[in-house]
Amino acid sequence: MASQNISFDSIPSSIRKPGKYFEFNTRLAVRTLPANQQQMLIVAQRLAYGSVPALVPTQIFSDAQAADAFGAGSMAHRMCRAAIVANPYLQLTVCALDDGAGAAASATVTIEGEATISGFLNFFLGNDRVEIVVTSGDTAAEVAAAFKAALDVRHELPVSATVEAGIITLTARHKGTVPNRIDLACELSAKGITVTLSGTSLTGGAIDPDIATALAQVFGNQFDVIVTPYNDQAALTALRNYLDDVSGPMEQRPGVGIAAVDDGLATATTLAGQINSGRILLAYLRGTRSPDYELAAAYGAVVAWEEDPARPLNTLALTGIHAPPIPARLGRAEQESCLANGIAPLEVGPGETVQIVRAITTYTKNAENVADIALLDLTTIRTLDYTRKACRERISLRFPREKLSSRTPKKVRTELLDVLLKLDELEILEEVMANKDGLVVERDAQDPSRLNAKIPADVVNGLHVFAGRIDLLL
Repeated sequence: MASQNISFDSIPSSIRKPGKYFEFNTRLAVRTLPANQQQMLIVAQRLAYGSVPALVPTQIFSDAQAADAFGAGSMAHRMCRAAIVANPYLQLTVCALDDGAGAAASATVTIEGEATISGFLNFFLGNDRVEIVVTSGDTAAEVAAAFKAALDVRHELPVSATVEAGIITLTARHKGTVPNRIDLACELSAKGITVTLSGTSLTGGAIDPDIATALAQVFGNQFDVIVTPYNDQAALTALRNYLDDVSGPMEQRPGVGIAAVDDGLATATTLAGQINSGRILLAYLRGTRSPDYELAAAYGAVVAWEEDPARPLNTLALTGIHAPPIPARLGRAEQESCLANGIAPLEVGPGETVQIVRAITTYTKNAENVADIALLDLTTIRTLDYTRKACRERISLRFPREKLSSRTPKKVRTELLDVLLKLDELEILEEVMANKDGLVVERDAQDPSRLNAKIPADVVNGLHVFAGRIDLLL
């Protein structure tokens, strides 16, 4: 056996005073894979009376804390609420934005007549229900006043209200386009009065703040899941560019982005094609009363809950998200269309629970515009990210001050193979021994102080489809 030169960090070779000297080497202590707890970031708008200024990354642990930090009823508050309901143990940070120079969306609710039979007026603002008791003999003005009073005590709602002559005007708390996607509906059991909505949603909101401002603020941080309420091409392109930058080989702080859409299916698939990123997922749930930004927050929280990067998210529930009515739900053909065009559909399972069908990314084509399934599933990029993390941390632990000699490549390869085998044991990678000849560690031909490695990673795929044939025997 060839002799090895034992190196010491704290005991110099030049000492001459007699003694028995021992130092502690902790580089060999860790033999396991690193933990994979997921950190989630929400970028959304705050209200002026929130206690936390804009562009200050802040950890959030509860609904009440989010309301205080960003203002009750703010977009940031409501997204935090949706995320925490979906995953109460979420590691959540928010980097809030102030409103831009845009316009606030609004809508009107017109009440006319006089109640002849008592009953209720249930008003739905997104997935929030506001209930007003109507008593026989109430005038339109009285019902409208009661309506406003019921809204005024609900500080968590995303709108403020004014009333005049039986007309309630609802105004979004934020400027921008996102509140345009808050649905409106009502149910009326009282007789003698009528309720007329100006439309099925708020309208008129314009000009969102620039998400890139917040992303620049958190560039040096590590967030595994980033959720945005903005689902237009410009905002998602900015998110894609950010994720490409922080996830690349130089920064190595990888993450995935989550947004949601509830427009027509053709509009959604067009948007996915414009983004085409293996790191961005667009959730789709047609007909839900839950605003799409709350849907995105809930979806992101569920992604962050699953620490095994290779395990599929199929059937996981998005607690707190409204199940759309049966006529609005996606049919089988529509779900297949989503999955073929970079859209991650949701469906309604037992107990009227909204659940994930399959978590796919918007990536459908390579740089040459050829159909490509390499990064179809979100689990693929998450597995690659974790594999890189495991390899990187092992090399950092074992070789923090290593000399580069002819022995070094073999030692490094041994450690990398051990990491890959442990990933194989956890079914994150597979066929490691079959591919071990492809694990190459060699000295660089140009830089005498550089070591290069080629690491085969056969990721474990999810079991998404099972097909069986039943043969009839008579």
